[in-house]
Amino acid sequence: MERNIIITGAAGNLGLEVVSKFKREGYRVIAIIQPDSGDEVEEADDVYEVDVINPDAVQEFASEYQMQYGEVDAIALLVGGFAMGDIEKTSVSDIEKMVKLNFFSAFNMVKYFLPVMKKADFGNFLFVGARPALQAEDGIGVVAYALSKSMVMNLANYVAEEAKNTRIRAHVFVPSIIDTPENRSAMPDSNFSLWVAPADIAEAMHYAVNNPALRNMTFKLYGGV
Repeated sequence: MERNIIITGAAGNLGLEVVSKFKREGYRVIAIIQPDSGDEVEEADDVYEVDVINPDAVQEFASEYQMQYGEVDAIALLVGGFAMGDIEKTSVSDIEKMVKLNFFSAFNMVKYFLPVMKKADFGNFLFVGARPALQAEDGIGVVAYALSKSMVMNLANYVAEEAKNTRIRAHVFVPSIIDTPENRSAMPDSNFSLWVAPADIAEAMHYAVNNPALRNMTFKLYGGV
């Protein structure tokens, strides 16, 4: 039986690692990229251009997906963004931008794919949280980001509660600093060996999906930081 995973933000640093891991493990990978981005995800089986911040676009994709593939084993919700700023330096528009990127991108997928999973009585939502959303001392300089990620993590809790009598699971993966070229450029004097490799997060996601005894787990991937 074909195992399907949808990966949003599939062309990003983390996305490409998640695509590669699940492809190696025999999954049919359906990658989602931003429309007109020119991004490529060569290892994916199929690539769709979907603006996951737009609920109408996600609804249309969900309908097409069901006709094309039917059930879905997992959805990795990787679209997101980051912004600096304490409370005084954070504007309402800053918060709105982060909520759109980090929360709406996840909420829309959950809204339109939770019914698909309920019909099949199984499935996994893979959310990406953030340590600043768990620890206030880490969030004071990234307020808009932390607030939006706390919404994502709360959404995972609501999914878990709504699906508690089913085989649907909602896992959250909370990295500290992900080792990406962008982060290395932004923090060139840091000890990169202490950061979390995208491949390690991909491994954790695959482990969670393939261990049915794990329900609604929060994976703290803090590396040495």
